[in-house]
Amino acid sequence: MNFKDRLVLFLASGLFLGLIPFAPGTFGSLLGIPLHWLFSHLPIFLGICSLGFVILISVWISSRAELLLGNKDPSQIVIDEVVGMAVALAGAPIEPSLIIVAFMFFRFFDIWKPFPIRYIDKSFPGGWGIVLDDVAAGVMANLAWRLWDLEVISHAW
Repeated sequence: MNFKDRLVLFLASGLFLGLIPFAPGTFGSLLGIPLHWLFSHLPIFLGICSLGFVILISVWISSRAELLLGNKDPSQIVIDEVVGMAVALAGAPIEPSLIIVAFMFFRFFDIWKPFPIRYIDKSFPGGWGIVLDDVAAGVMANLAWRLWDLEVISHAW
């Protein structure tokens, strides 16, 4: 295996967190938090563009890793959870309680896969299916924590 393929597997596995034998997706999701922290320090337009770029690169990395590992959407690939969690946190303040809530919502939607997440997972081939279902779970988690935040704030008054 050449250096490029080893690098692809390193990145696809979320810096090898995807090799943890239990809950690799949960551990991989945690890497989305520092990614969000990095993007949150950028001007909003640059942060959005950076997240979009990382999503596209993740599609390519996931496609390549799937080929290298020889099976469909292997559990070792967690870069999709990394970007999905970053989407879940997009626009969130760096506030531990909110990050925990967003994390729980993201894992809930990623594991349960309600419509349209399951549809996306089954309908798109290769890296597109691997990554886009987690992006969709991230969007749903983002909306959920925003609604939760509004509800908590409204009850505080």
